[in-house]
Amino acid sequence: MTVATVASLPAPADFAEPPSAADRTRWDESDREARAGRLRRLRERMASEGVDSYFGVRPEHTRYLTGIRLGDGEDKVAGVSGQFLVGPDEVVVLADSRYAIQAAREAPDARIENVYGNLNVRWPELVGSLGARRVAVEAGFVSQATWTRLTAAAPDVDLVPVEGWLEAHRAIKEPAEIERIAASCAVADRALAALLPSIRPGRTELELALELEWNMRTGGADALAFPVATLAGAEAALPHGSPGDRPALEGAVLLFDFGAMVDGYRSDMTRTLFVGEPSARDLAIYDLVSRAQQAAIDQIAAAAANRSGITGLEADRAARDVIEAAGHDEHFGHGTGHGIGLATHELPSLGKRAPDAPLPSPTVFSVEPGVYLAGETGVRIEDLVSYDTGSGRIQRLTQFPREIVVVGLS
Repeated sequence: MTVATVASLPAPADFAEPPSAADRTRWDESDREARAGRLRRLRERMASEGVDSYFGVRPEHTRYLTGIRLGDGEDKVAGVSGQFLVGPDEVVVLADSRYAIQAAREAPDARIENVYGNLNVRWPELVGSLGARRVAVEAGFVSQATWTRLTAAAPDVDLVPVEGWLEAHRAIKEPAEIERIAASCAVADRALAALLPSIRPGRTELELALELEWNMRTGGADALAFPVATLAGAEAALPHGSPGDRPALEGAVLLFDFGAMVDGYRSDMTRTLFVGEPSARDLAIYDLVSRAQQAAIDQIAAAAANRSGITGLEADRAARDVIEAAGHDEHFGHGTGHGIGLATHELPSLGKRAPDAPLPSPTVFSVEPGVYLAGETGVRIEDLVSYDTGSGRIQRLTQFPREIVVVGLS
């Protein structure tokens, strides 16, 4: 066994404090200063692709380019509010009366247009005001019905489906973005550490998930990055399961997959704990997953150190080789990692179908191999890593120990 057991349970004080008001002010200023460069890069791409306007609908892109902050999931009720058009010299933000004050406050450099349920009627006027004849559209996030209406409303304007333009830009992280991801990691680290003393056999997945959520929300998180997953025993074999009324079982694993959001930026971590004395089988699987994760991190670190770069395919293969050599290739079905930032899952990708191109830099991604035995048990260890070939280093942003943690002992 190569993985040691922690000498004592981690405590909240082991991790960084929540961000201060001064931190948040500094981050806001950094975003304002960065937007001109972000818009310049988009306009350069527009010019190279022969389009004269860009129609954005993703909330992450709205915040990234304009500063408007929609709450998580708020786009489902906001209609077109927060959607935007970027022209050669101007940004137009759509906002109905519910969002007009917010839009004027958060996007002072944009032209705010009141659009409420009548985008197709206003469309010719909006694109005409920008002199647009070819408009790039985030086609993967626009319904066929909307596309058809916009085409009919302005038949002389070509809608050009695009994918991944801003996603690729967002994959390269600015220093203030990495700071916020690290802050959200610290919130999650502290929250789990605070939960440890109250974990015992018999407490249900739902009870523990709710307490962990409370710890994050009262410990510096603005929101959750995604719903908490707490999975006991055989349920840990579900890579994306949901908590239920199942109890934590003595002698079985207890898997937590969760993340905090701080100033719009997210964390994502998984820890597999042991409730009471672990079985030899579960210890062996934990050791295997730990070695697989370390193999990937070592290869990523080496690529950063020598500035040679590494592809998502190569990083995935480093972890997968370890698991396949142990005969568990069929028990590791997902990718080794994903980018994170304003969205929980974004570019870059570390997996079997990742592009055969060097990972962007600087960036942040998860490293999260797992082994899942249906009906028996599951183990995943997930950390966020910042990767920077310019500085020649990586940094593990998730600070919660990777060693074996045993809880619930009497």
